[in-house]
Amino acid sequence: MALRGNLRDFTITQLLNLINLAGKTGTLVVEGPSETAKIAFRDGKLAYAEIGSEDGSLASILHHAKRLSSGQYKSIQQGAAHIPDKELGLLLINAGYLSQEDILTNLQQHFTDIVQRLFTWVEGFFHFDNDLLPPEERISVRLDLENLIIEGSRQLREWEQLQDEIPSLDMALKFTDRPGTNLRNVNLSVEEWRVVSYINPRNTMRQIASATKMNDLEIRRIIYGLLQAGLVEVTRQAGAIAPTPSVRVFPSDNKEEQKSLVNRLINRIRSL
Repeated sequence: MALRGNLRDFTITQLLNLINLAGKTGTLVVEGPSETAKIAFRDGKLAYAEIGSEDGSLASILHHAKRLSSGQYKSIQQGAAHIPDKELGLLLINAGYLSQEDILTNLQQHFTDIVQRLFTWVEGFFHFDNDLLPPEERISVRLDLENLIIEGSRQLREWEQLQDEIPSLDMALKFTDRPGTNLRNVNLSVEEWRVVSYINPRNTMRQIASATKMNDLEIRRIIYGLLQAGLVEVTRQAGAIAPTPSVRVFPSDNKEEQKSLVNRLINRIRSL
């Protein structure tokens, strides 16, 4: 089976389905507008994934998953950076830091996250290399594709709906003149607070996405929710200035601080 083509003709979900049904072994190389992803398979099952220049080492993955503290991660970088992932995994298991299941579970989640990020890629090229296998020093997994395919189909439908609702990210946002009496009861997520902190007619949605390191699906999903809640509205950009909010607003588990953040948001809206 020769797989080569354009993402305009085949979605990532369709490619996964073909690989799953054919039980292929090899690597799917996807060249996007700004970065390249490599997704490796064994007998039609997900084995490994990497994207762009992101650090895909075991230590980095475990650190981002909060399974290694910053101190432990720094120690590994300083004293064991040359150790292959497979050897490092055995050292962590033998030292009692993590179990084999812990390591495999976190790797599976990391690889799954990378594949899910590709579901919204609509521009780029792909090819399947039968001879390209995961790097020898990395740890491979064996993950069925069925759930990923189902999730990809769901995200594709959501993506199409959000594109209809928010066709362009080159427009700006502003707080509504009348945000409603329920604003004091607003309960925003971590990601929503990050987006809210950048809302300003000078900042386009694309600039906000770049500043918050969100992909097109993530930023559209959050903005759609804010629009539906009546907190913001789309407006023309007042300038091409990069996002530099005067007040950075971040979430907190402290109830008093949450109340303070909401009040600051209300005051900011009223001042516009």
